Amino acid sequence: MSRAPVECFEDLLVWQKGIELVKEVYRVTGDGRLSRDFGLRDQIQRAAVSIPTNIAEGFERGSRKEYVRFLYIAKGSAGEVRSLLRVARELEYLEAAQHEQLQSQVLTVSRFLANQIKSLEAKDR
Repeated sequence: MSRAPVECFEDLLVWQKGIELVKEVYRVTGDGRLSRDFGLRDQIQRAAVSIPTNIAEGFERGSRKEYVRFLYIAKGSAGEVRSLLRVARELEYLEAAQHEQLQSQVLTVSRFLANQIKSLEAKDR
């Protein structure tokens, strides 16, 4: 089975998964007690948005080295989202099921990023 060639960042599954995560983060942070903690809410949202944004920026730079650099930044943002979600859970802003579902999503994105980085770095050897 062959894949269609990637012509733009919107074709990247990792970018698409990042967008799905952003949508879910905005949905969850728009309700309840977390929606009223403006600092934490905004920080979670910014970190989530940073993931697909850095993927797109790196892709558009046009060089493998720059793309990999921005994938690492996106991966760092995924870690930030995971940590912030844990803070929100510890503060009882998120139900256990919400937290687990979001953590699962962000871990999936993080794994996709790690695999993309590994694949691109292997091509440079």
